[in-house]
Amino acid sequence: MTAIELRRKSTEELKTELTDLKESLFRRKFQGLLGQLEDISQLKKLRKDIARIHTVLRARELGIEKHSR
Repeated sequence: MTAIELRRKSTEELKTELTDLKESLFRRKFQGLLGQLEDISQLKKLRKDIARIHTVLRARELGIEKHSR
């Protein structure tokens, strides 16, 4: 998921996506502890996606909008 794709979504969609990603990260971490996680890189990807959503939401709070080229 890219930042450009995220900026096209509404704030409510982003909040829903954020909740889903956090739940997924929790499940993946738990699977990792149990030794059931096959691809550890999923954790990194989920954390980065969560950070991107937080960044877009914060930019909207501050009224900062980046224009896509």
